[in-house]
Amino acid sequence: MEQSKIDLFVSTMNEKFASTNMMAVRSQLEKLDDSRFALLQSLNYKNPTTLLIISIFLGSLGIDRFMLGQAGLGVLKLLTCGGAGIWTIVDWFIISGKTKECNYKLFMQNAM
Repeated sequence: MEQSKIDLFVSTMNEKFASTNMMAVRSQLEKLDDSRFALLQSLNYKNPTTLLIISIFLGSLGIDRFMLGQAGLGVLKLLTCGGAGIWTIVDWFIISGKTKECNYKLFMQNAM
């Protein structure tokens, strides 16, 4: 694949992946053909900043966990009112990392 396409993907998706995973993303992109690359660009990657804002305002309802595809944790968080607020506060600090981790898993599942 062309290096310019890889650089463009990496620069536009830089905030949606952890910096520790960017080298793996780049090496995986180098192995792909153009049709697979179009699929990877069109995937619905979650924005960590958006999920942080949702977690701050609606975290006690578990909406942030539902958006990450973690329905079980979302229901548990909803039923416990965010773990009496403690779980909600903890999620404010870890939700961005969880979002980037989910984005990386989505990328790797579709890149292979």
